[in-house]
Amino acid sequence: MPSGLAALLDDVATIAKLAAASVDDVGAAAGRAGMKAAGVVIDDTAVTPRYVTGLSPAREIPIIFKIARGSLFNKLVILLPAALLLAAFAPWAVTPLLMIGGAFLAYEATHKIWEKVSGHSHTAEDLIEVADPGELEDRQVKGAVRTDFILSAEIMAIALAEVEANSLGAQAGILAVVAIAITIGVYGVVGLIVKLDDIGLHLAERGPSFAQSFGRALVRGVPKLLAALAVIGTAAMLWVGGQILLHGLEDLNIAAAIPHFVHDASHSIAEGIGFAVPVWEWVLNALGGAVAGIVVGGVIVALLGLLPSRKGSDVEAGAH
Repeated sequence: MPSGLAALLDDVATIAKLAAASVDDVGAAAGRAGMKAAGVVIDDTAVTPRYVTGLSPAREIPIIFKIARGSLFNKLVILLPAALLLAAFAPWAVTPLLMIGGAFLAYEATHKIWEKVSGHSHTAEDLIEVADPGELEDRQVKGAVRTDFILSAEIMAIALAEVEANSLGAQAGILAVVAIAITIGVYGVVGLIVKLDDIGLHLAERGPSFAQSFGRALVRGVPKLLAALAVIGTAAMLWVGGQILLHGLEDLNIAAAIPHFVHDASHSIAEGIGFAVPVWEWVLNALGGAVAGIVVGGVIVALLGLLPSRKGSDVEAGAH
């Protein structure tokens, strides 16, 4: 074989190896970034099923598909370019933006808890007023896509913070992989969750005896599963939002004694327990984050509660 051709083939093989390594690096980095965003993903999965509650079972999967399509648009068309521009021109802004998102998550979770405790939900009242099923479906999809935008922004910002040391091209590839994988994962699971009762009903009516028992168990268990997901989602919002705020304070060196206290206390208590120390330390750090989240969220809920009610203002305007 001529030496020139051999050298060319050797160069091609080297390039191929580098490309394969780059693909592996993108996959590994995407996995790490996805794990960092796991808490927000849990909340996204827990929040979405409520948007098909009360709608026709035949429309559940089409509605979830519409929400998933809107979620992909949010991530790939709006948030991905915005994240890359941020990384290129204002990397200093990543931490403050993450903290704003963390404060929003903490507020959302605390607001949910307050609504549960007070027994007063504006969302439920608004939906009762909608009579047309088509209008209700459109409103639910728009509301879900709006909520998804906030959660997706948080996911992309967390992922960006994890991969900001990579090149711009690698960042784009990693963020795209994270966006697509998380969207498919979240809405695939959501689709399965909302159809579990239908699957259970089908098995209970048509399957053999053991399948009928399993189907009846599914039908009885789905409401409990949805209730548990709501609790898990709220807890995840508090934990993730609080952890983001604590990490932000540490990174910006603002009131850094607070996150240091949480880390040190978690480590000391875990060491005192004496077994499964890393697990206990993680749990205690998460609990510290949740406490920080509920404090910040409570302050925001209280401040917003001082603002005049929009609905009350509309009623007063109509009276005049």
